[in-house]
Amino acid sequence: MKAIKIISIFFLSLITFYSCNDADLNVDNPDGNFKSGGLLDVKNTSINYVVGNSGPYTANIRVYQGEVKTTSIRVAKTFYSGSFVSNTVDSFKTIPVSGDQNSFVNYSFTFDELVTGITGADGNPLSASDEDYQIGDYWKFDYYAATGNGEFKNFASTKATVSTKYAGTYTTTETVYYRIGVLNFAWAGESVVIESVDASIYKHVGLAATWLDQDYYFTVNNDTNEITIMDVDPEGTAVLLNGFPIMVCGGIPFETLSCAGKSNAFPNDVTGEHILELTVGYYTSTGAVGPREFYEKMVKQVD
Repeated sequence: MKAIKIISIFFLSLITFYSCNDADLNVDNPDGNFKSGGLLDVKNTSINYVVGNSGPYTANIRVYQGEVKTTSIRVAKTFYSGSFVSNTVDSFKTIPVSGDQNSFVNYSFTFDELVTGITGADGNPLSASDEDYQIGDYWKFDYYAATGNGEFKNFASTKATVSTKYAGTYTTTETVYYRIGVLNFAWAGESVVIESVDASIYKHVGLAATWLDQDYYFTVNNDTNEITIMDVDPEGTAVLLNGFPIMVCGGIPFETLSCAGKSNAFPNDVTGEHILELTVGYYTSTGAVGPREFYEKMVKQVD
């Protein structure tokens, strides 16, 4: 009986070991596995390149070592702008990997490094001025893990996207949701994504970290740092949240939260840890009639 227990523990440990090195983790490499090596977990799949900040920017990767060890990672870069796809620089970076244990590695890049070696749509080298790029242009970094069994391309890659100042991923610090005047729930500590739509419009992805398909848009006055939440999207279509018209200052009145002066940006150009506060809502005209009001304050995540 004791022997059976020992054998069972051994197999349970083996299953746990494999799980920690593959399927239960964000390891997206179909070619690499525990035996052949080449398992990479890309921690920064999206990086915002902010116009006017030439870097450096940093990407982090976790390396899972198996029976066959990863010795280095080759990073290839390609530039995308609309339908245009540039040539690929196969050896943009080479990251050495040392040791037999799982570890973190990283690499950094600047704007000058991004454009070097890339040919644009006009057949000339990419512009050396970041002001010449469009919001949404991006460089894609593909990862190739070198092992004793050869080189394996990782599924997960990194996109460095031309963005504006406040685009990025934020962590909420203060949050509140009132449903028809009654405090309902909070979502402090959750991540919120802010995307650049163009040079002036931002997209808030999701609502209250709960309704992830309910997006809205806003602008920031860089002179006053006041945020204006838009009642229409960039195409001019009315914004609906959960199927009902969005509440913004000067529109459908808020009943519990104070809207005036409660949507602002607090820039931090030293660390990049910008703070945003936004007040928004929607008014349900059927069913449980009344306003749904949301306030959140959040700080931008930086490497």
